[in-house]
Amino acid sequence: MHDLVILSLAEGSGSAGACGAGCGGCSTSGQDACASSRVPVLRCADALAAAGARVETIVAGSDSEIDDVLARFDGGPRPDGLTWPDPGSERRLVVACATDGQLRAVVRRLVRRYAPAPSKRPADLPADRTVPDLPPLAILPLDPDNTTDLAAQLGLPRDPAAVAAAVLGGPVRRLDLLRNDGGSVTVDGALIGGADAGGRALPWRGRVEVDDAVLSGGDDPILACVVGNAGGYAELDGLRLLADGDPVDGRVEVAVAIPVVVRKRFRADRVRVEVRRSRGRAVSVLPRDGALPFVDDGVAGSMTRKRSWWTEPGAWAVYGAAPPVRV
Repeated sequence: MHDLVILSLAEGSGSAGACGAGCGGCSTSGQDACASSRVPVLRCADALAAAGARVETIVAGSDSEIDDVLARFDGGPRPDGLTWPDPGSERRLVVACATDGQLRAVVRRLVRRYAPAPSKRPADLPADRTVPDLPPLAILPLDPDNTTDLAAQLGLPRDPAAVAAAVLGGPVRRLDLLRNDGGSVTVDGALIGGADAGGRALPWRGRVEVDDAVLSGGDDPILACVVGNAGGYAELDGLRLLADGDPVDGRVEVAVAIPVVVRKRFRADRVRVEVRRSRGRAVSVLPRDGALPFVDDGVAGSMTRKRSWWTEPGAWAVYGAAPPVRV
């Protein structure tokens, strides 16, 4: 018999990374949506109980409350003293989320729990990783009609009963994860750059590097920059930015959109948008013109200094994953 935890994030926990401004979830006007989220949670719990599982539903309103849930997936003591996940645990986790930002909040706490300090890196950690294999989780989408979130991109079930079946008997698919030097993670992608009141992109300047490839040295007027783990930001206003958006290829895909003036004799100048792309292990973005807005997994922020992301191949996993949908 499996022990199941369905974890939801409470409204208004803000900096804790649960529902609210910290994860792009419920807003003050979204309280009805928060209340309605109990329905799929209860339906999933009923389906799990009917299958013979022991089920507990928990609403976490802070990082510490999320951590209390995740501690149940710890393994036994290690000689090196590290906190490590139990690969043979019969406990399973379902994350009920209205946004990818809420999902990211839980994965971020998993990383912070199990990532060893560089000085304590163990010999059994893969050379291309800074975290061990994180415990798999099931995603219970609270927005049944969303067709662009990560669950939809991965072809995961959205019906609560189907999610219950997946977590009890579905396959496990390991996925890439992006860590960044701001202490957070990215499960889908980030869109860097702002827009004016009319929704038009505001050009900015900065240095964008992918491994040894320089997509912009800092002099180009960049309309948008996408750091992609999956394909949620593959297109912007009809412009194709990411070529694939593949969360299992072990690489980060990066694209910058730059306006280029085309001059022809006896004709008016024309502006076209040039898209420069590259893939690699890591990417860095150094803004040149002050605070630079960005949206990471649907959560808004800004950067004033260099920000770096790097790939953790196969670091996290989901239950019931179909092959990713190319976007």
